Amino acid sequence: MTEQLTPMPADWRRALAVVAHPDDLEYGCAAAIADWTDGGREVSYLLATRGEAGIDSLSPEECAPLREREQRASAAVVGVTTVEFLDHRDGVIEYGIPLRRDIAAAIRRHRPELVITLNHRDTWGGVAWNSPDHRAVGRATLDAAADAGNRWIFPELTRAGLLPWNGVRWVAVAGSATPTHAVDAAPGLERSVESLLAHRTYIEGLTEQNPEAYCRSFLTGHAQSAAERFGGRPAVTFELFAR
Repeated sequence: MTEQLTPMPADWRRALAVVAHPDDLEYGCAAAIADWTDGGREVSYLLATRGEAGIDSLSPEECAPLREREQRASAAVVGVTTVEFLDHRDGVIEYGIPLRRDIAAAIRRHRPELVITLNHRDTWGGVAWNSPDHRAVGRATLDAAADAGNRWIFPELTRAGLLPWNGVRWVAVAGSATPTHAVDAAPGLERSVESLLAHRTYIEGLTEQNPEAYCRSFLTGHAQSAAERFGGRPAVTFELFAR
């Protein structure tokens, strides 16, 4: 028998989603975020880069402000109004102390109970090599969730008024090949398609398909692929780490 996925915890009010690039969340979990914000929960976005190296036909100087605008529009579709950027360099993010510090600072500012990030492992299910940016940001986020609560790690944050926050109860990894939990995708699926489609310039440079058809096919296909393990319902899946 196929092991069933557990519904994601619902007893929380604030979440912080931390990823490397504009569009990472839209490919991974926007349908879940739409459902959460509909329920009155607060979700904020933190992006390590502005995705400036993501479109071959545009220089980074042209690309960064465009992708930032698309990301803010995309977030608004699913009820997210707070979108922050760290300005690490797209494509060459390094896992290390500066990245951990930046993410820990954001966790202290936003004080979430749930932190969301993207697949931090070397591959996508052993099939395709994962981006070094995804690996770095995912790992740093898992570490920063603990860093944020320790007053002796990054004491300069405390001196700057960012007090330790031990309230992170879970870190949820989207895009994991070994998911444990899920959210019903149906209520937010149409908005997730619209949210991904808001990255139109990026998508038009990525595929020759009709952008709407591409977004709909990708997102509905992934949601349906999880249905067997979630009572027949299309789902957004997460690997959940409790703290």
